[in-house]
Amino acid sequence: MTVQTERPPSGPADVVKETGATPGDPAARRRSRAAAPYLLLVPPVAVTLVFLGWPLVKNTLLSFQDLNMRQLIQHLTEWNGIENYQQILGSEDFWNVTVRSIAFTAVNVFLTMLLGTLVGLLVARLGKRMRVALLTALVLAWAMPVVAATTVYQWLFASRFGVVNWVLDKIGFHSMAEYNWTGGQFSTFFVVTVLIVWMSIPFVAINLYAATTTIPKELYEAAALDGAGPWKSFTSVTMPFLRPFLFATTFLEIIWIFKAFVQVFAINQGGPDRLTEILPVYAYVEGVGNQHYGMGSAIAMLTIVILLLLTSYYLRIVLKQEEDEL
Repeated sequence: MTVQTERPPSGPADVVKETGATPGDPAARRRSRAAAPYLLLVPPVAVTLVFLGWPLVKNTLLSFQDLNMRQLIQHLTEWNGIENYQQILGSEDFWNVTVRSIAFTAVNVFLTMLLGTLVGLLVARLGKRMRVALLTALVLAWAMPVVAATTVYQWLFASRFGVVNWVLDKIGFHSMAEYNWTGGQFSTFFVVTVLIVWMSIPFVAINLYAATTTIPKELYEAAALDGAGPWKSFTSVTMPFLRPFLFATTFLEIIWIFKAFVQVFAINQGGPDRLTEILPVYAYVEGVGNQHYGMGSAIAMLTIVILLLLTSYYLRIVLKQEEDEL
């Protein structure tokens, strides 16, 4: 008769013999800590590749195809190489729209940063109740959907029943009683600029107000003891703390305003006579409106390249300024 005996549970010594690692091994802990950030990056990187990477690859492939309604219906793939890019880069309309887009972005970013900074500094100086009221109003304006805000501005600037024309007529500008704000290039851009700046100010103002809360009060007290007035305190104490926030916010505003499709298209669809088209609207009109999908994809890719050049140029200026300060 054979008697079977159970193997005793493995203890720490057995673990050491089998794995060669000691409990609480510092090297293992260091490896785990070093790998943790990369493991945490896996989900967002995967999501980015799926929802941004694949559409970008698909759009790149379409930009090298002759894709119109016939090819789309028949599921045909007709490659034409760089013909779309050659046609676009040789078009005077594309360069006019590009210059218009850069000027439009520059004006809107300048006004947004200027007014947003002033509003942010105002919020920092208000009392608690007024600060809460103004911040609430800013958040509501910021949270309003773009299409809803654009519709409201269409009502405000309507030629016959718009509030803006009614107010201008009542204060003495009778020629503006039935003025068509979307009938000209500059007047249409004026409406779009007011809309975009109004929607962008809250982000800048709230960011700047948050930045002012990080400034130690002792610095202002020291500046006052040194005889610094309000302007000197602002330039020597406030601005050095706000500068990184201003650089980062300006960078984001350049991206957001350069690709402002909804506001421009919803106000007047790039009209009149396509004189208010910026690059995103131009890509949509050529691609979807005129059913030249390959051409529209090529314009979209060139838009991305131009935006990268603008942002890289801005970052180069920012980094050079920081090096000069050091």
